[in-house]
Amino acid sequence: MSQITTHVLDTTRGTPAEGLPIRLSQWQNNEWQLLGEGRTNADGRITDLLNPEEALPAGQYQMHFDTQPYFDANGETGFYPFVDIVFTIDEANAQAKAHYHIPLLLTAYGYSTYRGS
Repeated sequence: MSQITTHVLDTTRGTPAEGLPIRLSQWQNNEWQLLGEGRTNADGRITDLLNPEEALPAGQYQMHFDTQPYFDANGETGFYPFVDIVFTIDEANAQAKAHYHIPLLLTAYGYSTYRGS
């Protein structure tokens, strides 16, 4: 399993958000550098954004959730065309190769997130 995973739930429908495009990037040299990308599966998850053997260094990272195609596919007008979640991996967690699960709870007019397990 990738060091970074995600799960997107559509809380309006009460279902996983299938087919939602996601990109993972790292802040390097004053810009975001793409590390991996994919689409959520039928359970709203992506578990393979990175190679399982890859260990991320300390730094700032961004999960970019491209919500507009998901809303379009469901015939819905969304207020947020994308959601960017920026988080930090500190040195201790980088050395421990800690797992980071970044879930997104999504509706057309709101979202929330937290560090999952």
